[in-house]
Amino acid sequence: MIRNILTLVLNDFAVSFNNKSIFLVLFVPFFIIISLKLADRTDAPLKKINIGVIENAAYPPVIMKYMAAAEKAFTVYRVSPEDGRQKLRDRKLDGLIVNNTKEPGGLTLEVLRKESFQTTSIIESFSALQRQAAGAAGSWITDIKPLQDGGLQKQMLPAWVLMMVLLVSFIIIPAQVAEEKEKNLLIGLLQTPMRETEWLTAKLLTGFILINTAVVVLQLPVGFYPLLSPGYILFLEMGSFCFISSGILLGFLCRTQASARTLGVLLYIPLLIPSALSDFSVKLNKLASYVPSYQLYNPLKSILLENSGLLYYSRQWIFLFLLGAIAFTFSHTLMKRRWLM
Repeated sequence: MIRNILTLVLNDFAVSFNNKSIFLVLFVPFFIIISLKLADRTDAPLKKINIGVIENAAYPPVIMKYMAAAEKAFTVYRVSPEDGRQKLRDRKLDGLIVNNTKEPGGLTLEVLRKESFQTTSIIESFSALQRQAAGAAGSWITDIKPLQDGGLQKQMLPAWVLMMVLLVSFIIIPAQVAEEKEKNLLIGLLQTPMRETEWLTAKLLTGFILINTAVVVLQLPVGFYPLLSPGYILFLEMGSFCFISSGILLGFLCRTQASARTLGVLLYIPLLIPSALSDFSVKLNKLASYVPSYQLYNPLKSILLENSGLLYYSRQWIFLFLLGAIAFTFSHTLMKRRWLM
């Protein structure tokens, strides 16, 4: 009895190695741990705050004096208003100081998000400087203006949209393609007058329908106004085309459903986590810029939360289109050659 049980256990392990599912147990926790360490390091040294001030603007002398003296806490950059806000979006600045037109003598702090630890740190640092300034009355920071507005549901919406795009593209679609190959359904279909391009187009439409249905459901808590934005629609559909095409190609590269699911997850996790956590770490933000999914996530986030224009992200949607077109072309070539069928 014990021998039979051990034999079955060893057989299960052999199968898991053969279909690569064992790698999920090893790879996914390891990747998540590394990403979280990048996002939240408890042993990280104290980081200087990068503050932008508007060049040629007249600031209260006492504020500029104490900011310059606190060189261990602040690094001050002189920028134009447009350049400063762009550096905020790119996380090259932690905050931008401008004069408050409603309260003379006060300052407005412009930040990426109002409800963040970085904003709290800036306010506490300015409060400490003000306490050091003898006779300083009132509050130096009289207003906080975030570039990204909206509640938690709206803030998280780009990450949920990216999650659904990748879920359909790398979990559902590759398994469907591999299943049709494994069960010889695709070979049977190719004996009919159906052409390869028609089958690929049908798979694309299936992915589009699944993704857009999921996005509509995700929009329910925050309203449907983003769906009326041409930029939002363009990036959603272009990103869907890119990653669905990549998922179809992945399905053709796998012999079985199990392999397709495993490799799909192995791609899904690295494409999702760096982009979704890019707001919580400078290192993850730099890493995410090299990940293809960030070319979808960052424009969606900027269009949704910052009302950014479409033209600024022209390189990103061209990249998504070209990557999708390359994957679609390779899938068509493999289908013509009856790859692993």
